[in-house]
Amino acid sequence: MLDVYAFATPNSVKVPIALEELGLPYTLHGVNVRKGEQKTPEFLRLNPNGKVPVLVDTPESGDPFVLTESAAILVYLAEKTGRLLPASGEERARVFEQLFFHASGLSPAFGQSGFFQRFAAEPQPLAIERFAAEATRTLGVLDGVLADRPFVAGADFTIADIAHFGWLWRRGFPNITFSDATHVARWYETVEARPAVQRGIARVEALVPQD
Repeated sequence: MLDVYAFATPNSVKVPIALEELGLPYTLHGVNVRKGEQKTPEFLRLNPNGKVPVLVDTPESGDPFVLTESAAILVYLAEKTGRLLPASGEERARVFEQLFFHASGLSPAFGQSGFFQRFAAEPQPLAIERFAAEATRTLGVLDGVLADRPFVAGADFTIADIAHFGWLWRRGFPNITFSDATHVARWYETVEARPAVQRGIARVEALVPQD
């Protein structure tokens, strides 16, 4: 049994998308980060870091396996099924290259840029300029990667595409557009059109309370 604790966030959406792509049944539990539910004692017992998503894999016999960090969850699911991640060689290395680039570059740049633009108690021009420039730069790096390949790690759709898709799906948060990233725009349109991706998005969007 697979349980996913998530919300409609850039990192959360990756897990339902992967599960939909892999055809694995799962139960989705909403954790409303807007209300601070990720900081409750109950949730912190699952993830002491207080962040979504969390995957709980409970076998028919034995203890539940709890896993945090979206990239780690993507790798675990891919290896569990033998899909969306090459078994070895250069192709596998390319997937990890993009996963690490996302985790160390694009994701924090997009997140920090959005935070300082929207939530800083006082205007922080230096921080806004720095992270906005870094978000634009990392998007440009990804655009260059996609200039000569259909997907971010090569010829095939992999978990690396799912990883990047999460923040590009929420690109409005740091006020990023694809106007100067035509290869990313083409790639995004292709990924967004996948039925499993659409189902994953719909599942997490349904977690948001309708006021």
